[in-house]
Amino acid sequence: MRQIVLDTETTGLSAENGDRIIEIGCVELLGRKLTGKNKHFYLNPERDSHEDALKVHGISNEFLKDKPKFSVIVDELLAYLQDAELIIHNAPFDVSFLNKELELIGKPALKHCVGKVTDSLMMAKELFPGKRNSLDALCDRLEVDNSGRTLHGALLDAELLADVYINLTRGQNSLMMDVGGTTQSGDNLPAIDLSSFALPLLAANDQEIAEHDKLLLDIDKASKGKTVWRATA
Repeated sequence: MRQIVLDTETTGLSAENGDRIIEIGCVELLGRKLTGKNKHFYLNPERDSHEDALKVHGISNEFLKDKPKFSVIVDELLAYLQDAELIIHNAPFDVSFLNKELELIGKPALKHCVGKVTDSLMMAKELFPGKRNSLDALCDRLEVDNSGRTLHGALLDAELLADVYINLTRGQNSLMMDVGGTTQSGDNLPAIDLSSFALPLLAANDQEIAEHDKLLLDIDKASKGKTVWRATA
């Protein structure tokens, strides 16, 4: 499935209260590799941006006055997104704005066009619980260069998110282990397909089971009976 990393910039924080999209940036991935077939639109939102939003994206109301309205670019955008998996950081925010724009011109919701939507923020929270998982924080943690990001921009943010997503999902393509390097004769060492191995199941012995039960009991006492296994029992 084609993957499209998407980001938007908006006039404010609430599509339901009348805020609109002013910029859409899309980056295409095929086989987890950038294709260079990107899409980028500036849009006339037919309203001014909130002051706080201007501080984030820096796109002036004057700059957007001669840009096309969403209704002008919608067919091109939907054709580009057709059947793809969308990867969006904090997906509910961007999807709510896209759905509102589609609703305003009588088009079906985004789910009727795309294959699926993946929220990279939720992925990051599962991988790094309790840590900051903003795009900037993930760039720092995953060593993605974001030195050119002084203001938010939809295309730049989509490009950064594509790198972040590839790093977040590295090694999830298949059960293949690349042993790397070459032999002394100069031949390349082959990758090892781990899926061909029958992995043994090692059962705990009586002593290990007893130690495990003791540990659970100690945790249960320390939490005064509020452990997860009690709550879900």
